Amino acid sequence: MSSTSQKHRNFVSEPMGEKPVTDLAGIGEALGGRLRDRGFDKAYVVLGQFLLLKKNEELFKDWLKDICGANSKQSGDCYNCLAEWCRAFL
Repeated sequence: MSSTSQKHRNFVSEPMGEKPVTDLAGIGEALGGRLRDRGFDKAYVVLGQFLLLKKNEELFKDWLKDICGANSKQSGDCYNCLAEWCRAFL
């Protein structure tokens, strides 16, 4: 398993609630701003898209790249963060 960031560990350690999209691993202010502009202002809204894509890594990463310009590391970090959160809470 690859090492995870503190941001990742913090996110997956508790229920999502109303966390902002920028609490997701891989999503900083720039990407978060682009996501917010497109209606993805909360982490749970991005989770909804993740689930609509049936947790498919390739589809989710492509979607994140298309919607906010995430690079492969950013989209991978976000995917791994949501996948681990789902394993813990769903």
